[in-house]
Amino acid sequence: MKIVNRNEELLRDALSRIPQSSSRTSLSSCNKLIRFEDISAAAFKIQCGVQKTPCMYSRLSKQYGMDIYLKKEFLQYTGSVKERGVLYLLTSLPQDQQRKGVIVASDSNFSMAVAYHASALRIPVFVIMSTSTSPARVKLCREYGAMVISYGTTAKDSQTHARRLSQENGYLYLEEEDSAVYLSGLGTVGLEVYEQVPKLDAVIFPAGGHCGLLAGSAAALKHLNPHISVIGVESESFPVLQQSLKAGHPIEDQACSNHHFYGDVSGLCFGSNSLQLTGKLVDKVVAVREENILISMLRLLEYERATVDAEGAIGLAALVAGKLPELKGKRVAIVICSGNLELHLLQQCIARALTLDNRVCRFSLVLSDSPGDISKLLEILSREEVRVLDLKQERTFVTSELFTVEVTCTVETRDKIHTAQLRNALLERYPTAAWTER
Repeated sequence: MKIVNRNEELLRDALSRIPQSSSRTSLSSCNKLIRFEDISAAAFKIQCGVQKTPCMYSRLSKQYGMDIYLKKEFLQYTGSVKERGVLYLLTSLPQDQQRKGVIVASDSNFSMAVAYHASALRIPVFVIMSTSTSPARVKLCREYGAMVISYGTTAKDSQTHARRLSQENGYLYLEEEDSAVYLSGLGTVGLEVYEQVPKLDAVIFPAGGHCGLLAGSAAALKHLNPHISVIGVESESFPVLQQSLKAGHPIEDQACSNHHFYGDVSGLCFGSNSLQLTGKLVDKVVAVREENILISMLRLLEYERATVDAEGAIGLAALVAGKLPELKGKRVAIVICSGNLELHLLQQCIARALTLDNRVCRFSLVLSDSPGDISKLLEILSREEVRVLDLKQERTFVTSELFTVEVTCTVETRDKIHTAQLRNALLERYPTAAWTER
């Protein structure tokens, strides 16, 4: 028996106006209606190939005044929710195409998921990466089982080469798009969250240009319970989704960042299907600043022992920024969709987040050049229970009196209040102490 409710009508209406032609490489099912039955079928088909990740009550709940449940999609094998859509996409390919193989051209989470699951399904898989790709990403992709080819200095060069190889050898060129099959696979997250957390009031998803997870999951959640609020979060620096929704079509000329910190958060809006579904089914889209994302990464590391990237942390960043006051006292699920933060960025992100969170500060002052004065300074720092991270003394390039030393000290405190207490104690003893603003 087929059950049709108001939300399925919204899905049909949302997709009815989508143009049938597209300049992008697409699967034949790109403009097919995404229904709740499609998402259920995807959940059944991929259940043995991806993890049913936990959706656990978070220790952050008390801090933000609501019951927070974290859907930990970063625990997937490749560290990303993209595996769900990719696996359903690959298993839906005709057998003759599976024998010929597939090809992708990027070092994104999507390409990593294609590399792993295509290899697991014994589908020949080729990944074209630019020569600027980090060696760690190339090594990881090869370990997943893909044939990796370095070509060109830009992503555009790699994509052009991949398309040429696909035409010459019969490979299917895949790029992340909003086909009904791919969206249905991503939409299984919404199904699981609904099953795992009873009496949900809201679910928060990462958004940005690649809003397939948001759109597919919204389709599932709104079908199951139209009263659940579905909220998307994107970067204030790249409000791709908000601008696309306002314009009524995907924005193609939005400035994007090539920095790996942002990942898909800064990507272009990749299709009308996702955009139309988001416009119809998503209750709210908010934008957050980079500092909110960094502090969110820090909170997840400290409270959940979860190392996630910007895309994974951006949902919690909306709460850190205070953008959703209406959720106070509610039961809220947040999808932590990705944990692929490159190692060279991890230290930078955490160090910057500690500074933004007023827990690492730096000050400088001038003392007489004698051991006694340095000892007195250290006594004050010890009494205030701060941790000294670094202490530098400058004797040559100082503009004060002779036989003085300029001391620059970096310390770690518990929180903003502790930092203020330390500052007052130092200014009382050293009125000329100067603090380095973050």
